[in-house]
Amino acid sequence: MGILKDFDDRHQDSALWQFVKFNLVSLSVTVVQLLLANLLPLIFDGFSAKLPAFLQPVFDPQFLFNGESRYVVDGVVTWGYVLPFFLSNFIANVYGYFVNMKNTFKGQGTKAGLLFYFVVLTFLIMFSTWLQGFITGRLARTGLAKYGRTIAAMAAGMVQMLVLFPLEKFVLFRKKNVDSE
Repeated sequence: MGILKDFDDRHQDSALWQFVKFNLVSLSVTVVQLLLANLLPLIFDGFSAKLPAFLQPVFDPQFLFNGESRYVVDGVVTWGYVLPFFLSNFIANVYGYFVNMKNTFKGQGTKAGLLFYFVVLTFLIMFSTWLQGFITGRLARTGLAKYGRTIAAMAAGMVQMLVLFPLEKFVLFRKKNVDSE
């Protein structure tokens, strides 16, 4: 472990090394997300409360599902469908935020930065949740149906990585230039 720590210390400011570490952390985030995306439906599948009106256009059952679905009540998608996707994304990304702050970028977060992260994450998760629902719905009637949630979570993870790496590296945990102070 000493060799790896020495290497990490020597290259901690290298963008390439940070990208490699970010992707290793993203792999662990993906594992957490996949586990939750497949376990949380066991808890939430019975939730039949309909989504509020402002979310209904985002989660249109005509767009998400091919035909009947247990996740649709009176033409409206239920929380039982959305919550597993949303929570798996949220929990996994909060875990990733702290691991990346401490180990990848060796930065210190601020309260304002964390708040900004949560705002960006909320919008990103809304999109990713929709994306996962769309992919899972499209795969529901194919031979890949049993892998639908996993494929959907992996696609969402890819989108999130493309947004979160630059956000964390260049905005949230960027190192202050000592020469300019």
